[in-house]
Amino acid sequence: LSKHGITRAAGTAVRTEEARQQQLRDIDAYKELVDLITERQYTLEVLGLVTKLLKQNPEYYTIWNHRRRVLNALFSSDTADGSSKHGVNDLLQNDLQLTFALLRQYPKCYWIWNHRNWLLETAESQRGADMGHQLWSGELLLVNKMLGADSRNFHAWSYRRFVTAQIERLTPHTEGQASRSMTDSEFEYTSSMVKSNLSNFSAWHHRSKIIPRLLNERDADAEARRALLEFELALICEAINTDPFDQSIWFYHQYLMTTLSPNCPSQDRIVLDLSNGDRQQYYENEMRYIREILEDEEDCKWIYEGLLFLAGAYLEVDSGTKVFTTADMRSWLKHLKRLDPLRKGRWDELGQRLDL
Repeated sequence: LSKHGITRAAGTAVRTEEARQQQLRDIDAYKELVDLITERQYTLEVLGLVTKLLKQNPEYYTIWNHRRRVLNALFSSDTADGSSKHGVNDLLQNDLQLTFALLRQYPKCYWIWNHRNWLLETAESQRGADMGHQLWSGELLLVNKMLGADSRNFHAWSYRRFVTAQIERLTPHTEGQASRSMTDSEFEYTSSMVKSNLSNFSAWHHRSKIIPRLLNERDADAEARRALLEFELALICEAINTDPFDQSIWFYHQYLMTTLSPNCPSQDRIVLDLSNGDRQQYYENEMRYIREILEDEEDCKWIYEGLLFLAGAYLEVDSGTKVFTTADMRSWLKHLKRLDPLRKGRWDELGQRLDL
């Protein structure tokens, strides 16, 4: 299995002499195909050769660039003679089908995602905003399928943010109304994704990007902002309690704590009217909760790192505390070095920063 539990092809077996000779023939045929593509004109025949090559090697980004040059030449020849855009549409649809098939085999290949993006932008420029909105909306369904197959595919999550931005941009053109945001629906989507799989760093990251925009679009007042923060803290603490060894959960917890800092830019804060006393209370509550989990999970390095992060944040707003002591901090750092010796330099630097 691969990193995300997705089946990976079996390793290379011991080759026979016949298999080695076949591989050499395949290499020669591959080189010949590359030469044919780079030597010929921008024609449908060359486009077919490019397709054959990319099916063998979709990581060949130079050939993707060449494919776009061929397509642009074919688009121009199709429209220059006064004919309809039916040929352009066929070429675009064929390439959309090609990239979809390739993504099913190679879901994390940058160049396939990039080419698909180019196809949709080109289709919009060729066919207008109405068709563009229809295509981008269909693209979101594709992304849903890709994330259904691998919910942590960060390529798909990144592409999803781009696709939703295009749908929002084009919505007024198709519905004759003010721009309609997808922030609420995307926020709910992240909720469903993290509930089905807590170890989904990309979903947590997507959620962190949405929250500031969500609050601004709702014109949330102080009470609503605090309510959202409390909800997120309850959500992530439940996740920590479920699996304290999951790195992605702690990253999101750290994000929430970072928004409390007086050094956090105002546009990134969840609550805008925090006093230092408020901050201390939040830090103390989180520290108490995490220390309770520590009683049962003494070999979880993320707990010690989280406690030290909270201690450092607390000391930013108060020079002393009864919730923890310097001895506690030294003990946490000692355990951290024991559990994660490969990052000793990082922990030494952390100790220096905290004057330990």
